[in-house]
Amino acid sequence: MAVVEFTSEFMSTGRVVPMGQSKIQYGVAGTPRLSLECRVTPGSVDTWYVRLDGPKGLIHKRLGTVNDLSVAQARKLAEQIKAEHRLTQKAKTTPLVMDVQEKMTLEKFFHDIYMPQAKIHKRSFNKDESLFRVRIGPKFGHKLLSEISRRDVQAFHHALLAEGLSPATCNHHVVLLRRFLSVAVSLDLIQKNVLRGIPLMPVDNLRDVFLTPEQTTRFVEVLTTDANRSVCMALLFMLNTASRKMEALKAKWSDIDLESQLWYIPAINNKSKRPKTLPLNSGALQVLMQLESRGTSEYLFPSPESGRPYTTIARVFWRLREKAGLPENFRVHDLRSSFSARYLGAGGSIFFLQKLLGHQDVRTTANHYARLSAKSLLEAANVGSVALPQLESKAA
Repeated sequence: MAVVEFTSEFMSTGRVVPMGQSKIQYGVAGTPRLSLECRVTPGSVDTWYVRLDGPKGLIHKRLGTVNDLSVAQARKLAEQIKAEHRLTQKAKTTPLVMDVQEKMTLEKFFHDIYMPQAKIHKRSFNKDESLFRVRIGPKFGHKLLSEISRRDVQAFHHALLAEGLSPATCNHHVVLLRRFLSVAVSLDLIQKNVLRGIPLMPVDNLRDVFLTPEQTTRFVEVLTTDANRSVCMALLFMLNTASRKMEALKAKWSDIDLESQLWYIPAINNKSKRPKTLPLNSGALQVLMQLESRGTSEYLFPSPESGRPYTTIARVFWRLREKAGLPENFRVHDLRSSFSARYLGAGGSIFFLQKLLGHQDVRTTANHYARLSAKSLLEAANVGSVALPQLESKAA
């Protein structure tokens, strides 16, 4: 395998398959085990792969195509996957004699095995740490993994509700405990996950908070005239792309392809820890063209004070929300719901919406936003309607 420098010149003209070969792999200089596979098959797209050590030799894990990932994004993702794979392999190959298994408490498992993995692939690992420290640890930390019983966890679940926590928060604790045992089973620390299928409390946490056309008009007027241009432009960008807050606030100009009208979101900025690509509609492009940061900062929406991405825009958003006369329960994240409501109200497909929102499973999209598509469903029902002849009412 030829190892080359992946310069812009190589990416544009150097990815050539030698005569007589059907494919070739180019190794990426400076990033061991990362390669780009090029094929001569019509319609094929050059694809990034990372090589991992498997039980029977090397495993080639597909990262994505050159349309999905830039060189820099492929490097970051490869290093992240290699680190996670090394950690998992180390845990699996560590000798686990019976006395070690018997002495593995939940406290030790959490700190030595679970958290190192969670910090790699979970954006919300801080929340896991908080749930364990405040309630799970004091209750179950001293217990051996094999001593955690379904009955004890169910009693703990109900006690949390009696303590005054919401059903959703109570469920978070049980789901995390179930996750602990699932990981323990995968590492042969215990034989069975006794919490698998444990019932959770019914939760009605679906939010129907989105902007009406009139509210959208007022909010856009405020965002286009308010003095805090950086935050206002970030919110206008979210309103047009349905992106998450931190995806937008951490966005860099190097992630923007104006010619192709695409925005590459690296895995490190994405909730699912996977890279994704979003199309830039006319509204988003209009925002980008008006940004003062173009050519002066690597970030789209840098803080004027630090030049770095904002860590929070809460107070500014609250002021803008009040200025536009929006409800107090309207959140920044509800800009995604507002985008979805506009899209579905115009007859958009739930499957295309899944891609635009970056959901891995269409069921997630359907569960959250299908209720907003009543207009689309009515139009679909009308397509299947059968015209009936005029029926004369019978005289009584």
